[in-house]
Amino acid sequence: QVQLVESGGGLVQAGGSLRLSCSASGSIFSINDMSWYRQAPGRQRTFVARITRDGMTNYADSVKGRFTISRDNAKNTVFLHLNSLNPEDTGVYYCNANIGHGTIATLQWRDDWGQGTQVTVSS
Repeated sequence: QVQLVESGGGLVQAGGSLRLSCSASGSIFSINDMSWYRQAPGRQRTFVARITRDGMTNYADSVKGRFTISRDNAKNTVFLHLNSLNPEDTGVYYCNANIGHGTIATLQWRDDWGQGTQVTVSS
């Protein structure tokens, strides 16, 4: 009923930039925090960045100063701007959102995940 769809991944050289997008659709009452996580090959999924509905942000130390998270509440979309990329940023990037499903009468809050988008940084 609710889908999160990421886009914008790809292959980029070290030092380059990408912009990831994640749009939520379906039976959505409201969305609280929206976040990005990433999973490098053979490693666990780790936190990258989070943004509250009011626009407050926090970042993993490894991406501070290089990545910027933003959102468009009217479009239920979150963005991640990736700058000064290095090969250690390679991985599948996943969108996560705390979403209120349904209507005010049937409201259920859930953490939803997208399917992921691949980011590959070559040296």
